[in-house]
Amino acid sequence: MKRLICGAAAVLMLAALPGCGSRESANTDDVSAIVATIPPPPGTDPALYTMTSAEVAADMIPGWNLGNTLDVCIADRDGDGKVNETPAAGEEVTETLWGNVMTSPELFTELKAQGIKSVRIPVTWRDHTGEAPTYTIDPQWMARVHEVADYALDAGLYVIINVHHDGGGDPRFGAWIRDASKDFDAVEERYTAVWTQISDSFADYSGKLIFESMNEVGFDDMNKRDAYETLNKLNQTFVDVVRNGPGNDPSRHLLIAGYWTDTEMTCSDMFKMPEDPAGRCMVSVHYYTPWEFCTTSRQRTWGTDREVARMKSDISKLSKTFVSAGVPVVIGEYGMGADNDPDSRVKFAETLTELCRAQGIPCFFWDNGEELDRTDFTWTTEGLLQAITGAADE
Repeated sequence: MKRLICGAAAVLMLAALPGCGSRESANTDDVSAIVATIPPPPGTDPALYTMTSAEVAADMIPGWNLGNTLDVCIADRDGDGKVNETPAAGEEVTETLWGNVMTSPELFTELKAQGIKSVRIPVTWRDHTGEAPTYTIDPQWMARVHEVADYALDAGLYVIINVHHDGGGDPRFGAWIRDASKDFDAVEERYTAVWTQISDSFADYSGKLIFESMNEVGFDDMNKRDAYETLNKLNQTFVDVVRNGPGNDPSRHLLIAGYWTDTEMTCSDMFKMPEDPAGRCMVSVHYYTPWEFCTTSRQRTWGTDREVARMKSDISKLSKTFVSAGVPVVIGEYGMGADNDPDSRVKFAETLTELCRAQGIPCFFWDNGEELDRTDFTWTTEGLLQAITGAADE
């Protein structure tokens, strides 16, 4: 069920906002100031009208990722130069391609009952869009994204949807946003078309639905300053597209992808947050440090004084660079090698969640289907759920 939150009076008032009801260029009015004058209709989710992005970020703790599901695509996932999975002849790419079950409403009801407050639903669009210049998204795929988002919203969770493997990954296998280093105008045209369709389609959803610009995108085939500028320009395009949209899009909370969503790279002074007339942007980073423990089994344990100190330093740097400057931070992904020492995995999650909660930073555990059983809703690693939710509730 969609969240149509505007009453008749609010619809009339919102129509005066830049871009509401049309895709014409916005004027220079301060959208946040205008929104502040609009009385929310009865029953409206206050996250749209009264909560700042910093307040929303703090309220999202803790988070979880529906990984390897709506983000599936035809791709080289192991980096050997060959496509890993392809659908059978005549079949479409569906959410079960990478081995997970169809997502159910009960999954999100259980997550909510277990103490999770927000879910990130990564979505890949590249196998479901038509040709230039319209890049029309397959209506069935869009409908399924709506359905899964509705499951989570109906359970009372915050929801993030994004443009996922359209970005990070190998351009040879479809990660088209990365081609912006070669033909920025063509990529921006497609990027605009895709986000226009997404934002229009979800325009009447409440402020509990957050858009994230992209996922793990960088341009290392360019010189560094041009690479950052390319990402900055795409992030600005994302904000412009959404703010020029109808319904609630002019005041929706937005999540801006950092450079490769890497903590250290995003803290560079070359990364710039986009200009946003609504003043409702957060920055997205991922935390997989140390890489050998978080993504592989080459390092099986974690938790030495030195390792904890490194994590404290990283979170402190995020806080000083962004939080202290009034920019909320979201760690959209973190995780640990599934076969690594269980106690170390629990300690990593608990330590990260505690450190980030103190700064109002929500962390979203990346689950590709190996941790939470999506049929009986049990967790594989004993104590991990408690580490995530217990630390968040202290």
